Amino acid sequence: MSTSKKYVMTYEGIRKLEQELENLKTVKRKEITEKIKTALSFGDLSENSEYDSAKNEQAFVEGRIVQLENMLKNATIVDEDEIPPDVVSVGSIVKVKDYDFNEEVEYLIVGSAEADPVNNKISNESPVGKGLVGKKAGDIIEIQVPDGVSKYKILSIRR
Repeated sequence: MSTSKKYVMTYEGIRKLEQELENLKTVKRKEITEKIKTALSFGDLSENSEYDSAKNEQAFVEGRIVQLENMLKNATIVDEDEIPPDVVSVGSIVKVKDYDFNEEVEYLIVGSAEADPVNNKISNESPVGKGLVGKKAGDIIEIQVPDGVSKYKILSIRR
């Protein structure tokens, strides 16, 4: 019996996944159905690229729907009231001094389903996220990353 992965998420992350799922089920499915109907009206399916494209899009959307439903079914929502505000956890905004680049950076620690490194939302499962979780302001930590070892000092933690 396989065990499903648990997804640790914030309330905001759950809400975004629910919105995406609703959009895919209501809007995208209808759009794709119309594309398929239009493509079928062109006749011969063996050389119908519009039909192939629409069917591929349909398969992608249906796969994404299954993926989102699984994530939501297996989501564990972080209750920020139960976590001490002075300890880094999912939902924390952590300001750190990055000694490698000699700069201060703010990260929002999120679950893996919400990660967006470009916008400084890092997963609690990433090397840096994992290294920060459970630490307190003032802690200096060294984290093994793909490029070697990075050193950080936690300057502040907020929600």
